[in-house]
Amino acid sequence: MAAVLERSFIEICGFERETLHRFREVTVNLGLSALPGGVKFPDSAGAFHYEESGKLLSVTSNRFIHWSTSGDTVQLVEQSLDTNLLNNAVNLKFSHCTVLPGGVNIQETLNNVIILVCTNQSIHRLVLPHPSRMYRSELVTELHMQSIFTDVMKLSVQDSSHSAVIPSSVVQTGSPITSTAWLSQSGEAHYALASPAGGIMVVTLPPHDTQGGVSVLELKRSSMMWRLSGWMPTAIRGEQSPADLVLSVAVRELEEDSFIFALCQDHKLRMWSFREQACLLEADMLEYMPACKGVNRLSGQGHRLRLAFSSTTGLCLCVYLAVPQRGQFAVLQLVATDNNRYSLDHISSLFTTQETLVDFALTSTDIWGVWVDDSNTTVVKYINFEHNTAGQWNQVFVQPPPEEEVHIGVDQDPRETYLEVLFSPLRFTASAIVKALQIYRRGSERITDVSWETLKKEVTVAVESELQSSVTEFEFSQEEYRQLQVEFWSKFYACCLQYQEALSMPLGLTVSQHTNMVCLLKKGFVSFLLPCFAVDHLYLSYDEYLFSEEETPLTEDPEVGRDILQLVQCLRLVSDAVSGEMAYEMEKALEHLQSPERAAELVLENMLSNDNDNMIEDIQNKLQDIRNPMAAMMVLLREMDLETDSEVGGDGPVTPGQSLNIRISLSQLYGSSSAVSVVCQAVCHMTMTRALFCRDLLILQKLYLRFGDNVFLGGGAQLLQLQQDLIPRSSHLLSSYYLLKHISQSLASSVPVDIIDANLQHLTVLELSDTPALSTNRSVLSPQTVVELFYQTAARRIIISHIYSQQQSNSLLHWSHMISNVVNLLAQLLWPSNPGFQFPECLMANCQYTQLQEYVRLIGPWCQVNIGSCRFMLGQCYLANGEGQKALQCFQEAATEVEKEEFLMRLTGSEEEEVAASTPRLQYYNKVLRLLEDVGLPELVIQLASLAITEAVSDVNSQAALWTRIFKHHLDLGHNSEAYEALTQNPDCSMQLDCLRQLVVVLCERSQLQDLVQFPYVNLHDEVVSIIESRARGLDLLAHNYYELLYAFHINRHNYRKAGTVMFEFGMRLGREVRTRLGLQKQVNCYLAALNCLRLIRPEYAWIVQPASGAVYERPGASPKRNSDGEFSSEPVKRQVDILELKDLEKEYILSRSRLTLAQHHPPSAAIAGSASAVEMVSLLVQTGLFDSALSVCQTFRLNLTSVFEGLTFKCIKLQFGGEESQNDAWSWLAANQLSSVVNTKESSATDEAWRLLASYLDRYSSSNAQYHRCVINKLLSHGVPLPDWLVKSYKAVDAASLLRLFLNFDLLDAAAELVLEYVDALLGRGHQYFGIERPLSATSSSVWLPYTSIDQLLQALNETQTNSSIYNKVRDKLDDYHKLVEQTTKRRLVAR
Repeated sequence: MAAVLERSFIEICGFERETLHRFREVTVNLGLSALPGGVKFPDSAGAFHYEESGKLLSVTSNRFIHWSTSGDTVQLVEQSLDTNLLNNAVNLKFSHCTVLPGGVNIQETLNNVIILVCTNQSIHRLVLPHPSRMYRSELVTELHMQSIFTDVMKLSVQDSSHSAVIPSSVVQTGSPITSTAWLSQSGEAHYALASPAGGIMVVTLPPHDTQGGVSVLELKRSSMMWRLSGWMPTAIRGEQSPADLVLSVAVRELEEDSFIFALCQDHKLRMWSFREQACLLEADMLEYMPACKGVNRLSGQGHRLRLAFSSTTGLCLCVYLAVPQRGQFAVLQLVATDNNRYSLDHISSLFTTQETLVDFALTSTDIWGVWVDDSNTTVVKYINFEHNTAGQWNQVFVQPPPEEEVHIGVDQDPRETYLEVLFSPLRFTASAIVKALQIYRRGSERITDVSWETLKKEVTVAVESELQSSVTEFEFSQEEYRQLQVEFWSKFYACCLQYQEALSMPLGLTVSQHTNMVCLLKKGFVSFLLPCFAVDHLYLSYDEYLFSEEETPLTEDPEVGRDILQLVQCLRLVSDAVSGEMAYEMEKALEHLQSPERAAELVLENMLSNDNDNMIEDIQNKLQDIRNPMAAMMVLLREMDLETDSEVGGDGPVTPGQSLNIRISLSQLYGSSSAVSVVCQAVCHMTMTRALFCRDLLILQKLYLRFGDNVFLGGGAQLLQLQQDLIPRSSHLLSSYYLLKHISQSLASSVPVDIIDANLQHLTVLELSDTPALSTNRSVLSPQTVVELFYQTAARRIIISHIYSQQQSNSLLHWSHMISNVVNLLAQLLWPSNPGFQFPECLMANCQYTQLQEYVRLIGPWCQVNIGSCRFMLGQCYLANGEGQKALQCFQEAATEVEKEEFLMRLTGSEEEEVAASTPRLQYYNKVLRLLEDVGLPELVIQLASLAITEAVSDVNSQAALWTRIFKHHLDLGHNSEAYEALTQNPDCSMQLDCLRQLVVVLCERSQLQDLVQFPYVNLHDEVVSIIESRARGLDLLAHNYYELLYAFHINRHNYRKAGTVMFEFGMRLGREVRTRLGLQKQVNCYLAALNCLRLIRPEYAWIVQPASGAVYERPGASPKRNSDGEFSSEPVKRQVDILELKDLEKEYILSRSRLTLAQHHPPSAAIAGSASAVEMVSLLVQTGLFDSALSVCQTFRLNLTSVFEGLTFKCIKLQFGGEESQNDAWSWLAANQLSSVVNTKESSATDEAWRLLASYLDRYSSSNAQYHRCVINKLLSHGVPLPDWLVKSYKAVDAASLLRLFLNFDLLDAAAELVLEYVDALLGRGHQYFGIERPLSATSSSVWLPYTSIDQLLQALNETQTNSSIYNKVRDKLDDYHKLVEQTTKRRLVAR
């Protein structure tokens, strides 16, 4: 509900907490020297409000310029409540001149803002660009804007067109005593100066864009002629009395003429026409003053004059007549009559008893005044001069100066307490602290622009250093040191108080006629007057006002209204009776979450026991005058309760269809740092006032209970209502306002960038990342309270949206209405019992974890709204601070409220997963689980997921997701057994399979194969095998050991055939894909392992199916393949299945072993040996000299050994005819072949060894027809190498005929003839054993034969050559002998038959 406003106002100090204002210095030196005996004028201040400052869509909305003068200096500051203005402060210094009272005037034209300044010797005009010309576009989106003073340093202020010296004759009459200035419609600048000799001198500068000189006009009763030469001395004019000495002057342009109003020392008001140069009106002000006897003799030095114009009332004048003890305001209206004559109508006379008027302002309806009383206290009041029959001034509650003494509790540290008071957001300006520090340090060094935190450290160091330098003792008791601390800190505090008081001295008052905003202009800052809420007004009112009031806007019932006023008077008595000590105890009780009711009882006990002034009796008497205290209390409680039924604002658009420029203007409204400070301090003051109000009301209610029927007319029923309803409500309100007071004074922390980034990531996980991040317009030097942070980042948008959803955007920005709405709505957003949860959200988004924890702690015991959301926030804080277990506890506690609280519903409602959880609580758990995962707390994820599973009994999808999460984190943590357990619990088959695949991969990567193999895999055996197989077939063979894993898996389950198959496939692929020695070594091992497996099986089952060749395996779920035309390839023809038995494996093993042997002896061969067939391998082995291996392969695969023998023979030939190098090389391959016997004689060479190896092979690998001998001899003869005797000897014993043919083939006729002769001899019985003939030719032996064809060929050849005739004859003779013997033997055999 809208808060009820009173007529009173409250001052809110909007001082900037920057250490030094960044004023830019501009010095104007016209070459003047100071006037002798120069008059000193008091400091003054004023302000100018832009004409469109009340329009939302204007670039000058809520924008004004204020200034203060002091001696030769004018300080100008442009301020906006909507945007922060850059370069907005300038210091004008006029050398050897003094700025006159009323000497600063500002006016705006369409294109410019013009500042007119009068000093006692010169006049000046500054022409600055108008803001609407600086930002031509009506869409201004920047957070910061340039002030009109941005380019002030570029102005040539000393040019004759902008500055002029007042004619020198003025020096003779003395300095002007007051002035005003204005801009005519034609652009001329007029300066009206009050001459000390009476009359007015008007100095005129031509328009700033035209050439021309200065003109001077004198307005005086005795003379109205132009005086271009300057003023005439008083003596010449013959004037003796300065009765027409002008004390106050004002100007108003009306109907193309300028009227100059002058209030003179003779109490007369004169009106001059500038155009006519005539005095059109003269009126004696004493006529409006009753009982003015004796006043005539007074000089009236303090008289003041103000003008106000409105379209309804015309021009009004307000004259302040300064009469001791009887100061009076007379409000007059200017009335025009016929023939250009004017008169004054008296509207009102208003009296005031205040002594020293500092300044006053006149509006079309009110007079606002600021005074300083005898004790130097500022007093501000205002009155409506039209409708005020009683002459009652309305109160303005000014901010009291900071308390003179700081109360330090026994449990508090003096330094901490003083620092908290000094640097709290409400009490001291930074400049007061800086000045106090400079004095305290005896001005040793100038303090430059330091930050708030640095300033705090500087103060601490200064006071502590002073304390330590004054100490002479080395040892103190705790109490003595505490006393010293208090002494030195109170000394510094007193220094700050003095400067704060000086800076708080009022210089002026300004009221905007466009927005009705009232500002108090002080020496060091500007404060704003905000309308006071009715409840606050009652509590703050001065006694004389409170006793005279008869009604209150809180209620329309006059009876209840009187009761409320009486009740508030009682509360004031209670407040006076509460001692500072008890107030502090009450505060501490609230801070430590003790019962407010119990604390109030203790305070009451103390009051009763220390009632020396009979205060309780006075209260009792007052209470008896209240007829219906229940109703009065209920009205007050209802008014203070900020609880609303609906949530304030909302995130939706302001109103549909609004234009972009309206939306942008609303996005900036009341967004500047000044507005932020004012609004949040207003909330702070309201909460401080109401916290005291609730405290006193609670004590009074307890007092009511104590008095009972003595003061209660209603008796027991009302007492019961008081006890059961009103006291708990008061207690609740007290706690709420204490909370708001605490947070509005709690400073925000600066946050490192890495924490902001981490927090942003967490918010993204929670899908809350639309919450605004840290505000970028924070001044480095300005500390922010958390409420200011909240208002800046979130609340202002919500509040402005709410206000403009209920009013037109083109309505004027009426200050009182707007600012009271903003303050009230901000308080409602902060109110803990309202459903909105934006404030804690903002704290979380901006990483204010400590403040958020404190907030949750303070509302914990008594606030029943957003309990779950608060627990969630607390969990977030614990997470940020690294206290995961506590965070988990909080998240679990918040789960019960998920379906009841808006924030938690929003948190769970943004679930976008494909399979959303079935219940809000499960959605909530999912969010929290994601958050915990993001923070990196897997143990907590497992705990929470296990809890969530109990919630998801009927939701299979959620259960599967949760089990998957548990599995993943157990696996990450290395809890393999638990991970397997979670996997087996997963109800979703596809997820279970995914988990299984992950388990296999991860355990393989970690080399935790023991666990992987030993898990039972109930109902998952085939899946595991399939996963490992697909991994094995899809990955690099040497980088991963999936085949070995699968082998171990099958061996562990005694499935030897599968194990053998795996290793055989591994070996096959190694040969194909890994063409290295290492690959060949592994292949040998694989085939060995496969052999072992099959040998462990009964022979009839010792077989395997040969794996498919190539890397193409049919994988389940693989996409269909296309051919080069893009068509689906036809179904592959099913290949015939090949069965491999043990012997087949042995063959492969032998082949692979030979490959390895080859690679070991000749590494380059490894690249080609891997896929070589048996025949190719024999060739490769022979080339390398590995004849043993080659023979082994040949025998295994039943290959002919001819190539081996040929290869060895060739090597022997090369050695026979090679040099020493070939001999050395031969030893390496000779060593790789096992000789049957070792000969270690010195004469034994590599060639000998090679021949020995060949001989041993021929012995070892005999064949039926000695084909290996033949191929060796053939090879030797083909290379022209003489046959070794041992070879001939061994071969002729086997097959002499073949040897003969070989000799013939190579034309070795001598050897052939020799062989024939020997062979015939052997048949005849001489040396038959050398030819393998068991029995020579005889009648009893078996038949013998000769190779006649070959012998015939030999004879033929011998016969054809002359050289061989003797050999031919020998052979012929020998054959003849043989034939004879054959004939004899044959005959004998025939006879014997």
